[in-house]
Amino acid sequence: MQAAPGVDRPVPDAPAGNWVDRRAPVFTRPYLRLARIDRPIGWWLLLLPCWWSTAAAAIAAGQGFPSLAHLALFLVGAVAMRGAGSTYNDIVDRELDAKVARTRNRPLPSGQLTVAQAAAFLVLQALVGLAVLVQFNGFAVGLGLGSLAVVAVYPFMKRITSMPQLVLGFAFAWGGLMGWAATFGRLDAPAFLIYAAAIAWTVGYDTIYALQDIDDDPIAGIKSSARLFGERAALGVGLCYAAALASLAGALALIGVGPVAWAGFLAFALHLAWQVKSIDRRDGAKALRLFKSNRDAGLLLFAGLALDAVIARAL
Repeated sequence: MQAAPGVDRPVPDAPAGNWVDRRAPVFTRPYLRLARIDRPIGWWLLLLPCWWSTAAAAIAAGQGFPSLAHLALFLVGAVAMRGAGSTYNDIVDRELDAKVARTRNRPLPSGQLTVAQAAAFLVLQALVGLAVLVQFNGFAVGLGLGSLAVVAVYPFMKRITSMPQLVLGFAFAWGGLMGWAATFGRLDAPAFLIYAAAIAWTVGYDTIYALQDIDDDPIAGIKSSARLFGERAALGVGLCYAAALASLAGALALIGVGPVAWAGFLAFALHLAWQVKSIDRRDGAKALRLFKSNRDAGLLLFAGLALDAVIARAL
């Protein structure tokens, strides 16, 4: 498929009136959409386990508020690596994307960019991510590089398994390990539990996201947990969220957090319960809203952990 320079085709699942559609120079828009800059929820969901783990490590280390340098590095890294992962995913999935209403206007299937252009952009974003990663200790650098193996296989999972969301969880939850490793230069039981919690959380919210495509996916030959759970989608998401909360509670108990962290945990749990109660597998627009609301859910938990770290240091 040939590129179509100058053609501006917004994607239907981007927020209406986002700054990319309104203000970015036209020639940059396909690249920004390829990196999902018009849909920031992706990098938020990649970032939040990093911040949870960083805040939990701050409590365990008695250091007060989580390292601002680490929080900022994880923010830049999440934006860069979310963009790189999305670009790689779109290169691999360009033919499948052309068959699904929600994705056929993406830059590659719509012909706004060539594969070579997308590949060059992928390398650029990966280099930014690498520049961020090498700011951490050696153990964290090696751990971060290890995540690339999971990222590499994820796009192919929707062709061979009904639970590609689980593989996505392995990748998106990696920050649950990274924040702890960046603080201590090692991994301990709480970090593994935070990682497990983030995996289950990812499977849950991405199942909600997949409800948008439940009619088109069979046509394109795409498998998903939404299709697997079928009419019991709410039950499936609820079980995933319950597993996330159980793992997270175990991590907080091992660390010995205070009441403010537990209050953040409770707010997070109530938000997840509200999502499960609100699921309507036939309402794609509502599914997208619920999916996006996980940014707020994750920030509630982070706020509780960060404030608890400050209080614990002050006492």
